[in-house]
Amino acid sequence: MAKPRKQQGNPDFRHRVSPPAPASAEIERRLFELISPGTFSNLKVVKDKQRSLRSRVLTLPVMAAIVMSLVYRQVPHLSDVLRLLETEGLLWVERVSVSRQALSQRLNSLPAKLFAQLFEQVVERIGSRQAPQPLSGQWRDVAQRFEVVWSADASTLEALKKHFGQLQSQVGSVLGGKMLVAVEVFSHRPVVAWYEPNAKAHESQWSTALLERLPIGGLLVVDLGFYCFKWFDDFTDAGKFILTRQKPKVRYQTIQVLSQGERYCDQLIQMGVHHTHPCRHPLRLVSVRWGTTWYHYLSNVLDPQQLSAQQLADLYRTRWRIETAFNLTKRLLGLSYFWVGGSNGVQLQLYATWIFYAVLTDLSHDVALALSQPLERISVEMVFRSLYFFNSARSRHPDLQLIPWLVEHQRSMGLVKAVRRRQQSTKAQSLDIWADALT
Repeated sequence: MAKPRKQQGNPDFRHRVSPPAPASAEIERRLFELISPGTFSNLKVVKDKQRSLRSRVLTLPVMAAIVMSLVYRQVPHLSDVLRLLETEGLLWVERVSVSRQALSQRLNSLPAKLFAQLFEQVVERIGSRQAPQPLSGQWRDVAQRFEVVWSADASTLEALKKHFGQLQSQVGSVLGGKMLVAVEVFSHRPVVAWYEPNAKAHESQWSTALLERLPIGGLLVVDLGFYCFKWFDDFTDAGKFILTRQKPKVRYQTIQVLSQGERYCDQLIQMGVHHTHPCRHPLRLVSVRWGTTWYHYLSNVLDPQQLSAQQLADLYRTRWRIETAFNLTKRLLGLSYFWVGGSNGVQLQLYATWIFYAVLTDLSHDVALALSQPLERISVEMVFRSLYFFNSARSRHPDLQLIPWLVEHQRSMGLVKAVRRRQQSTKAQSLDIWADALT
């Protein structure tokens, strides 16, 4: 008797079989404020070459309601969302019957650029209305000295399912492409989302676009994937700032040691002294020893009064928030499983997911203010999961309001992250490292 075949792959990314989540009045209210049907009249017109009779039913407002519902209600199949559309209606769309084939074709034909524009409008509206988040003294100074502080990175999307017709001739797994996203460091709000169908594309292809998008006086935190002498010079010439890690074995010449202690060194350097095209502008190198390992951070913020050595090193560590955002959108919000196999449908899902992530971070921002907690202590995942329990409680008590209810039940909902021993140890080490700098 043959042994049963062992299921391969990450269990988080396997085919989901759970039923759709119930509707949330609070989430739908926030979505309606940001993406009401009137919003679509402001989008630039994109010619739809494949428009047909059935597309007159699946207009842009209807498709926006369907796609956003697929994300926020965690609908695992197109058939399920069609059942919801027929029996309940979705968001601002009344009940209507649509075939699966019509929806699938529309997901492959509706111009994804419209959803990219919709994402831009949503994050701009959230940013303009969001109250400033109280920051600690260290980060308050940083936020005041820079126009914006962003963290950006690229991530490869998961494999597409092979049962899609357009992929049947492909051999091996077919990845969904690659996305680049930038988030605002202190509000956690996504501000940029771009897509590339080629999953093997290098992060540097977005270098020029990132530089152009960052406002003058803004600071961008990135990893080594964007490391380039010319890019560093371009930032300095444009009056913009960058923070990254220093590559090992890159030769440089020390111009001036600004300060140093037993476990750190802050210096101005000239990069690429033996290269044909060296850096034209000096850079700042901050080296910090954690345990037995030295870490090296590179920036064109040369003035320690603008960004101290400790702030520079600690700020790079906040770059992990973009990785947390990738984890939440893929694992929690379903971006690891695609509804359709075409590149256009993948883009629709990508932008819809980041739109909802922006709404979710905005809700977490309100929770942080209500609980008088810093935003980084609020668990976005548990805020999302608590919506199920709130909906159940509200079905029995219709007058309940979400934010007061979350404040009341924050402990049982696990909304505030616990301070772990590792974090306490890191904080204690940081105090030891920078003790010399404070004296």
